Amino acid sequence: MSKKAKLLARLRTKPRDFTFDEAKTLLGLCGYKLSNAGKTGGSRVRFDRGNSTVHMHKPHPQKELPKYVVIKLADELEGEE
Repeated sequence: MSKKAKLLARLRTKPRDFTFDEAKTLLGLCGYKLSNAGKTGGSRVRFDRGNSTVHMHKPHPQKELPKYVVIKLADELEGEE
């Protein structure tokens, strides 16, 4: 099982401990490119792939994403294999 498949399987269970680093890795493996909004972007980040965009905040001080972000990310990557 590939790293992408393992992360997708984990994301589909909508865990409470899915981290920003896991999301960044998974989105990278799915072809998304990380884009910060410049020097004033702060913790806001954007992942772009063609016409598809995923927006989120880097969580701090914890590393885990909020539950609503995990659900949104799972919905966005629904058709990925």
